[in-house]
Amino acid sequence: MPLLSVVRQRHRRSSVMPLPSSVPYSGSLVSLLVVVVFTTMIRSSAESYRVDKYSLLMPNVRPKKMDLYLCTPIRIDPSKSYFIVGFEPKAQGNTSHHMLLYGCSEPGSDDRVWNCGGMEMPSSSKHKGGYMHSNPCKSGFNIMYAWARDAPTLKLPNGVGFKVGGDSQINFLVLQIHYHRMFENDETDNSGIYLHYTEQQLDKQAGVYLLTTNGIIPPNSIEHMETSCPLKEIGKVIHPFAYRVHTHELGKIVAGYRVKNSNGVQKWDLLGKRDPMTPQMFYPIENNITVESGDILAARCTMESRRNTYTRIGTTSDDEMCNFYLMYWVEGTEPLEQHICVSEGSPHYYWYRDPNLTNIPDEEV
Repeated sequence: MPLLSVVRQRHRRSSVMPLPSSVPYSGSLVSLLVVVVFTTMIRSSAESYRVDKYSLLMPNVRPKKMDLYLCTPIRIDPSKSYFIVGFEPKAQGNTSHHMLLYGCSEPGSDDRVWNCGGMEMPSSSKHKGGYMHSNPCKSGFNIMYAWARDAPTLKLPNGVGFKVGGDSQINFLVLQIHYHRMFENDETDNSGIYLHYTEQQLDKQAGVYLLTTNGIIPPNSIEHMETSCPLKEIGKVIHPFAYRVHTHELGKIVAGYRVKNSNGVQKWDLLGKRDPMTPQMFYPIENNITVESGDILAARCTMESRRNTYTRIGTTSDDEMCNFYLMYWVEGTEPLEQHICVSEGSPHYYWYRDPNLTNIPDEEV
């Protein structure tokens, strides 16, 4: 049986868990680390390759404060490459505000679980919630998947997958969950993601590009949080196939665009537009759009605040976020080295002030 040989990092004081007897021993494990693998064969008539499933779950954590971000890692077997072709969430919106899956060259901590929230605290400092504090990744930061508001399973197009392990730059996967409530003393959580993966080597590699902003939303106002970045990697052509939007409570509409020069005129092609209060899943991009060097990716979040105070972009439930995730594939090459586009946001950055943008769509998009 094909096996994704994954080594889960353990806290230094944790005892070594035995390998389940039903899972064959790979013989190439790192000393004193643990293999915890559960595989289920998944077949689809549309796929010409075998797909198995691996459980990446929180190890029965107990958040002791509001708006706590926790991370837990797994180490990928470096002896060969695997392709993740689907993401099956195991989470509920009344517990988890959102989940992110990072691909890292090195994880942010050696601990089994750590606090990986807002980075206003020094790295590796102790937090009153009981966990060490660090970034999700120490090096090689890549966003691979995001979930919120009870979004369903995501299955990538046939022949497309996120390459991990082997000669890729992704040696670890790190699950981050934002818990928006404090747990009772007898309550624990093992939310997470079932990863659908194959050992079949795929020609189309998936990637995620995030457009986001900083900024402030004034009280009792409608504000546009906007961002844009040119694609600078010469020779690469990306094929977007899904998008996801994310805000907190003030978001009304989030839209993303490809901006392309055509005979001296900028043409804005809609990649996706969504009410962020609907399930925050990855939705298909209907138009067959490609993005290449020289094109611009842009996103806008329309925010409506009825609060009497300013609202800042930040990590807590009372703050706001403006995120547009673009999932894409490339063929015969590596995904983009550029993973994120961030602007200063309101009141410092708007599309109409950007000299590289013209022919901007109507404000009511």
